[in-house]
Amino acid sequence: MTRRSHLPALLATGVAGLLALTACSSGAAADGASTASSAADGDSVSISLVRQLGSGDYFEQWLAGAQAQADELGVDLQVSNADGDDNQQSLDLESAVNQAPDAIIVDHGFADTIGDGVTAALDAGIPVVAFDAEVEDERAVTVSQSDHELAQASLDQLLEDTGGTAQVLYAYVAGYAPLDRRNETWEDVKAANPGLEQVAQIGVVSDSTASAVADQAKAALQANPGVTAIFAPYDEFAKGATLAVQELGLEGTVKIYGADISTADIEVLTAENSPWVATAATDPANVGAVTVRAAYLAATGGDVPASIEVTPTLILADELRDAGVTTIADLAAVFPGLTTDDLVPVP
Repeated sequence: MTRRSHLPALLATGVAGLLALTACSSGAAADGASTASSAADGDSVSISLVRQLGSGDYFEQWLAGAQAQADELGVDLQVSNADGDDNQQSLDLESAVNQAPDAIIVDHGFADTIGDGVTAALDAGIPVVAFDAEVEDERAVTVSQSDHELAQASLDQLLEDTGGTAQVLYAYVAGYAPLDRRNETWEDVKAANPGLEQVAQIGVVSDSTASAVADQAKAALQANPGVTAIFAPYDEFAKGATLAVQELGLEGTVKIYGADISTADIEVLTAENSPWVATAATDPANVGAVTVRAAYLAATGGDVPASIEVTPTLILADELRDAGVTTIADLAAVFPGLTTDDLVPVP
């Protein structure tokens, strides 16, 4: 997840429903015709994946899904990871353009960091697919998860559990587009439900987000003993809040409503007496696969929607326990809609 970018998941992620929006394009744009033609002629397809971040459960699962799809399609997937260094991502993107792959995927990124590189790629006839990245050039294909629906699903469960009356601790950091969109939904829900009182806001995004949020949440809970719900719409936030609740022994009184999913998240959700009771998510591995398929089609002259959106689903901790789910692979079997093979399929 990158500041002002279109996150997981951040940082980060659906049911059988999904939306493929706006008009279709052939290989992202007419300018990409020469690149697409060479790939379609039977040459091996090369795709450069330029990542702003790579660490964290969501991003690791996303890359695993992207790589598996690339392997299945015979794609040479060249991955660069800036590890949160925006200047490095800009350089990585410039390098990718100079290498002239058949397509480029930009995974998260600032508009002022990646904008010039994206335009340079498109001007050079290289299709660009952007996942949760702030890309302003309309010739690029965009892939995202519905952050408003993700937040709404989690909050609907919070409202059901609390009856619409609760003191709520909220985890949020402004400036990250996915979190900002989730925040818009939170503000709407608060306005429509005056019985929900936000008593404090916490949040930090760093290399150790979960532990930092745990410290913040612990202090906030001690200062506000009436809190019965925590809305933490990013899985690293939710894991940090879980640690705080457990350290204070509040599992019986405080419930956490989060977002995103990974194998590590499932372990936390299904632990005995876990306060994290609900999350709304897409399967990050599936979203990574969708993104690679979109880039492959763009590279080979296929029809690609200009905007691709994967719809999330609500996942309850009790459902995971009852079904014996322990990994993302298990999750897909219980919630088959999380695997969207029919979204931008490759013929």
